[in-house]
Amino acid sequence: QVQLVESGGESVQAGGSLRLSCAASGYTYRTVCMGWFRQAPGKEREGIALIDHAGNTRYADSVKGRFTISEDNAKNTLYLQMINLKPGDTAMYYCAASYYSSACGLRVYGMEYRGKGTLVTISS
Repeated sequence: QVQLVESGGESVQAGGSLRLSCAASGYTYRTVCMGWFRQAPGKEREGIALIDHAGNTRYADSVKGRFTISEDNAKNTLYLQMINLKPGDTAMYYCAASYYSSACGLRVYGMEYRGKGTLVTISS
């Protein structure tokens, strides 16, 4: 199993930047991909970024060019660098991981391991 703990969420003004972190522990060596998804109040979950074991990345159109996913394997930590934040980015942000390549798509919320989330609030 894999345990995931997100951090870094806070309240910032529009146009600002944040970096979210996701610390992974457990049998992390078996993961083939990890990602981030978010859920805003009253809205459906949205997969926003994915990275696989080869370092390939994918992004949702809503964040492409503004968000960057990366990982530090030595620290077992996944990151999401966010710039030019907008009020519409306000949401709970979650990281997720999977042992299965079939799960390595932008439906990140479908991965079998998910953290409890960190709240990002963007004010205008």
